[in-house]
Amino acid sequence: MTINEIQDLIKFIAKAGVTEVEIEKKDFKITIKSEMPKKKKGFGEAEATIQVPVAMAAGMAPVAPAPVTVAAAPAAEPPAPSADDGEENNYITVKSPMIGTFYRRPAPDKESFVDVGDTTKVGDTICVIEAMKLFNEIESEVTGKIVKILVDDNSPVEYDQPLFLVDPA
Repeated sequence: MTINEIQDLIKFIAKAGVTEVEIEKKDFKITIKSEMPKKKKGFGEAEATIQVPVAMAAGMAPVAPAPVTVAAAPAAEPPAPSADDGEENNYITVKSPMIGTFYRRPAPDKESFVDVGDTTKVGDTICVIEAMKLFNEIESEVTGKIVKILVDDNSPVEYDQPLFLVDPA
């Protein structure tokens, strides 16, 4: 498991409100515990403790795992709607159902699932989000015309991050 995968897992646990996750594979074991300290944290802040035992080589004495504490960055506040957003209020925002990497196409040499101006209906695949080496097809939950694509291709996305604006008319 790479450092980036561990960081993504910590972020997911912090947002999901899970208190403990344990993953055990053939050559390693990782336990992530979310601790709620007595002092009150700000909005979107959480702490996670990771304990990863060091793999033992043949003939070596066991080494105690060293706990590592990582504090998640505070979540950004959503921008306040401006007076210019009058027309965008009629649009439906399609949001990311997970943390991962956003892809507009099924493969680098293929066409995009959707482009601005395309019409989509419920159940159409509109993008792919890669999470933990799994490619998850994201289907449209609304019927309408794609007005704006809010995320660049091959970009990291957060849970509940806006991806597309769709005009249901």
